[in-house]
Amino acid sequence: MKKIGILSDTHGYWDDRYAQYFSACDEIWHAGDIGSLELLNRLEAIRPVRAVHGNADGYPIRLSCPKDLLFNVEEVYVRLTHIGGYPGHYAPGVRRELLADPPQLFVCGHSHILKVQYDQNLKLLYVNPGAAGKQGFHQVRTLIRLQIDKANISDLEVIELGISG
Repeated sequence: MKKIGILSDTHGYWDDRYAQYFSACDEIWHAGDIGSLELLNRLEAIRPVRAVHGNADGYPIRLSCPKDLLFNVEEVYVRLTHIGGYPGHYAPGVRRELLADPPQLFVCGHSHILKVQYDQNLKLLYVNPGAAGKQGFHQVRTLIRLQIDKANISDLEVIELGISG
């Protein structure tokens, strides 16, 4: 069993509660717009990190983090990207990729809108953790934790960090 911490759109903003909420996790996943290598290094000091770059990330992060990650955790196949859209309205090209190589868990960021939804058509769990940073229009900063045990995804928690501004 693996416990996973998920965040996105930090835009370089560090909150000490990232460590508080993710220290019990086995891995941390960052769905892009990280903002700085310093922030990425601080997350890696807590737990191993899988991260993708976002559209607002500069070249130091783009050189360290790919656009997409495809990997297995336990028996769950995962796709992690930044700009993904959402079920029924996936970003251009993403739907084709999801159909060609279907994951059981699709994690993305970008919208700053927390959304967890099972996509009946593609048979996958869609997770957007919202935004953990302060930059953007979102009202509340959020993180997600979940567990993966063999082929089961469970115990998904939304953690609210407070007002964005």
